[in-house]
Amino acid sequence: MGNENAVKYKPYNRSSIKRAPQWERIPEELREAVDVVTHVLPFRTNQYVLEQLIDWDRIPDDPIFRLNFPHRTMLDPDDYTTLRDLMRSGDKKLLAKEIHQVRSRMNPHPAGQLTHNVPRLDGEVVPGIQHKYAQTVLFFPSAGQTCHAYCTFCFRWPQFVGEDDLHFAARDAAGLAAYLKRHPEVTDVLITGGDPMIMRTATLERYLEPLLSPELAHIQNIRIGTKALGYWPQRFVSDVDADGLLRLFERLVAAGKHLALMGHYNHPAELRPEIAQNALRRVLATGAVVRMQSPVLRHINDDPAAWNELWTRGVRLGAVPYYMFVERDTGARSYFELPLAEAYDIFRTAYESVSGLSRTVRGPSMSAFPGKVLIDGVPTIRGEKVFALQFLQARRGDVVRRPFYAKFDPAATWFDQLVPAFGEPTFFFEEEPVADGPSVLGRPLDLVGA
Repeated sequence: MGNENAVKYKPYNRSSIKRAPQWERIPEELREAVDVVTHVLPFRTNQYVLEQLIDWDRIPDDPIFRLNFPHRTMLDPDDYTTLRDLMRSGDKKLLAKEIHQVRSRMNPHPAGQLTHNVPRLDGEVVPGIQHKYAQTVLFFPSAGQTCHAYCTFCFRWPQFVGEDDLHFAARDAAGLAAYLKRHPEVTDVLITGGDPMIMRTATLERYLEPLLSPELAHIQNIRIGTKALGYWPQRFVSDVDADGLLRLFERLVAAGKHLALMGHYNHPAELRPEIAQNALRRVLATGAVVRMQSPVLRHINDDPAAWNELWTRGVRLGAVPYYMFVERDTGARSYFELPLAEAYDIFRTAYESVSGLSRTVRGPSMSAFPGKVLIDGVPTIRGEKVFALQFLQARRGDVVRRPFYAKFDPAATWFDQLVPAFGEPTFFFEEEPVADGPSVLGRPLDLVGA
C-alpha cells in the first residue's frame, strides 16, 4: 500500500513549530514555555499529531497537547526563571552551562542505566547495549535514536538532547551479535531508542539480519519498542517502504522468531483514527504481535475510563494489553508523577471494568534499580496498612514473584521512597548485595559464558 504519492512526514522542532498553522492558536504564556523548556528537554512533533490527534478547542488541557508540548511547571520555578532570563540576556555561554546543570539534576539515567546495565565483552564496554535482566538485551541502533514525535514525559530524553555523555547508540549490530554469541541465556532482544521505526526498512533490516544467524538460534523473541503506531501510523500504511517493512516482519516470523511490537499508546485518542487502526491491523497480519504499554501520567491518562477505552479498543483490534508503568524518576517527573496509591486505584478501577481478555495487563509497575516492582495491592495485615509488592523482573532472578511488603505511604511516588513494613530493617532482597554491573543471580554478566 506504500506509495510515492503518500503524505510525506513533516516534523516540527523548537524553531520550526512557530511556522506551523496551529502555532497561532497557542496562548502567549504557553509559547514562552515552549521556548524556555525546550532548551532543556527535547521537543519534536509532526503534522499528523497536530492535525489528527490534538483537539485544539481543548488546549492546554487536551491530553495529546500536553503529551507533546512542554509546560512551564515541567521545570523547577527557579530554573525556569533563570533560563528565561539568560535567554533574554543573550549570554549563550552561561545559558549552555545552566542547561547542563539543570539536566544533571533531572536524573538523566535512572535505575543504573550507566552504572549497572552496560555490559562488557572481554573487558570492553559493548556500545549501544543494556543488559539488566538475564533473558533480555536492549539494543540502541544509532540510526533509530530519534522519534516521529517526542513525549514530554519520556524517560529516554537524554538520547535526544545532543550531550554525548548521556547517549546510548551502536552504529552496527556487530557488537550485539558478538555479545549474544557469548550469552546463550539471552532469549530476547529489544530494539529500542528513540524509535526504531524512524529508520528506513533497509536500515532496520541491516540491524535485524544478524539475529537470524544459526549461531543465535537461542534468540527466540525480537521486540521493537515503538510509538509510531500512535504518532505516525503512515509508517505501516502509506510510507514509500511501508510494504517492504511488513515483508521484513513476515520474514522474521517465517524464520521462527516471535516478533513483538511494544506499542507505546499513552491515550485512547491515539487509537481512534482509522489510519491508526489500519496500521495495527496490517502489522498483525504479518504474524507479529502488538503489546500495548504506557506509564500512568497526571494530566494525560490519570482516569480509569481512558485505560478502559485503550485496553478494550486495543483488544478488539487484536493488540495485547501488557503494562501500566509508574512514571520514572527522571526528567519532568514532578509534572507527571502520581502517588503510588493513586496509581494503584486507577489501575484497579480500570481493571475491574474490563473483560478477561484485557486482563493480560500488569501494573502498576515501577522499573526501579533492582527490577520491575509490581504494586499488587494495599491490604491491612496485622493491623498495619501496607503496599503488597513483588518483582516481575529483577537483577537477581531468585527474587522474582516473591511477595514482600512496604509500609503504606500515601505520598510516595517511587520505590526508593518506601520502607519495609512490620518494623523490618531491610527488604528481603537487600540482604545479599548484588554485584556491581549487570548480573545473573548476582554474577556479573561479563563473566557468564565467558
